[in-house]
Amino acid sequence: MEWALDFIELTKIFGVKLVDAEDFLELVLRFSFNMIITVWIVRYIYYPITKRKEYLFTYMLFSVIVFFLCQLLSNVKLGLGFALGMFAIFGIIRYRTDPIPIREMTYLFVVIGISAINGLANKKVTYMELVFTNIIIASITYGLEKVWFTKHESRQTVILEKIELIKPENQQKLIEDLRERTGLNIHRTEIGRIDFLRDTARVRVFYYADEGTESSIQEEREQRTED
Repeated sequence: MEWALDFIELTKIFGVKLVDAEDFLELVLRFSFNMIITVWIVRYIYYPITKRKEYLFTYMLFSVIVFFLCQLLSNVKLGLGFALGMFAIFGIIRYRTDPIPIREMTYLFVVIGISAINGLANKKVTYMELVFTNIIIASITYGLEKVWFTKHESRQTVILEKIELIKPENQQKLIEDLRERTGLNIHRTEIGRIDFLRDTARVRVFYYADEGTESSIQEEREQRTED
């Protein structure tokens, strides 16, 4: 059995080793650890609050791609410039695609950052330092979402027929009217597009919701249309 393993390790194809057992094992361990941290943040911190499966899919694939890209290119002398370039490239997505909410964009950078750290860490970084860094990032994320900011602000866009309520002096009347009609404990509003021909206005209402009651995908699409 040992001679077979030695044969495989010594086998080369076009001057490249078929397998390096030590490097391959390190790759598997790093990837497994990266996925554990990513799943913890995305599935057990982010998803229970927002219930947005489309971002769950995006974050997981981003994590896999960024990790392997960084890990397989780590032998090339790219260093910090490469890591910062990764952030710049993926940051462009914010401006070249449909607008992404601030919270979702933050989680995207967290996922990219963790995957880049785990993929680019070299021999000078001990495993204890790597584990500590990942746990600190995940713990702070958990603390912000679950402990410190227990109230999660949700929003919806409604069509208002009583256009006279959009005047600044009628702000409180507007909130009271919307509370009565929607049943939501609205605490602030933003006036969007106003249609004087139809005497209607788009009003974005903000309220504190329990976990899992974030705005639906359809509401988000309406907000994008408004913007």
